[in-house]
Amino acid sequence: MKHALITGITGQDGSYLAELLLEKGYEVYGIMRRKSVVDYGNVDHIKDKIHFIYADMTDEVSLINAMRISQADEVYNLAAQSFVATSWEQPIATAEIDALGVTNMLEAIRNVKPEARFYQASTSEMFGLVQEMPQTEKTPFYPRSPYSVAKLYGHWITKNYRESYGLYACSGILFNHESERRGLEFVTRKITDAVARIKQGVQEYVELGNMDAKRDWGHSKDYVRAMWLMLQQDKPDDYVIATNETRTVREFVETAFARVGIEVEWHGEGVEETGVDKATGKTIVKVNPRFFRPAEVDVLLGNPAKAEAELGWKREISFAELVNRMVDNDMELVANEIKVAELLK
Repeated sequence: MKHALITGITGQDGSYLAELLLEKGYEVYGIMRRKSVVDYGNVDHIKDKIHFIYADMTDEVSLINAMRISQADEVYNLAAQSFVATSWEQPIATAEIDALGVTNMLEAIRNVKPEARFYQASTSEMFGLVQEMPQTEKTPFYPRSPYSVAKLYGHWITKNYRESYGLYACSGILFNHESERRGLEFVTRKITDAVARIKQGVQEYVELGNMDAKRDWGHSKDYVRAMWLMLQQDKPDDYVIATNETRTVREFVETAFARVGIEVEWHGEGVEETGVDKATGKTIVKVNPRFFRPAEVDVLLGNPAKAEAELGWKREISFAELVNRMVDNDMELVANEIKVAELLK
């Protein structure tokens, strides 16, 4: 039975990966930060099947201890301060977790079990001000936020440890991947949650930023399968994981509202833009300059040809299905909130 250690196990990707590994018969260990109130997040439904270890990415000693306890054959580093907007407000903390934290984990592996295989969660945000279309493993990086700069360090330190110490260490350059488990601070989940609330009459409108930003969106469940496949190869390497399709935030909004039978009509341009429910004439989307990034990433589009050829990976969940699954889930969550509120009256 293989042992796997997952950092960031309570998050979106960590939970889907834990489910996948449990299905494959792994003994799964997960790192958690100690809090005053224990929060299992997205793995609450499988918490009894996971061995939890208290540790922190900024504390190498605790990571060494986690490696000794888990004796992991595979380590998946998914822990990060992953919200781009927050990285502008907390650039030092972001660097300590997303950059130096990777080095701490690699050092723990090197000192405890150097034969373990390591996966680093890199990001398409490292391409930032894109230098070519679409982006591949050979595209030059141009990060445009403290988050992506920190992630770029994590990406390169992983490559350095692979080449310097012979570790089986690889990075997945994952493009935007969402799911029903995405946090409410992310724009995709903010949209689907708002759609559910507007449809059920508990919210009037939603405020968003750059509607013209283009992203390559997939589903987290597909992408964690790619992570696992990377650690099953004969030799470690880095791979772009993407759909090779790009959509604007506006398209995401339109698809989400269409799921609940609302057609959106757009008025104005740029910061003056509003989205109106065509049937009622009510404003349901407002563009607020407050949500624009200091340095915008206008378009991301990944070419997963290498991963498809070498890993045999292919995405299974389409863009429309991704959005529909998120909307349906939020419709159910909001409906339950309304029922509870009525019972408490």
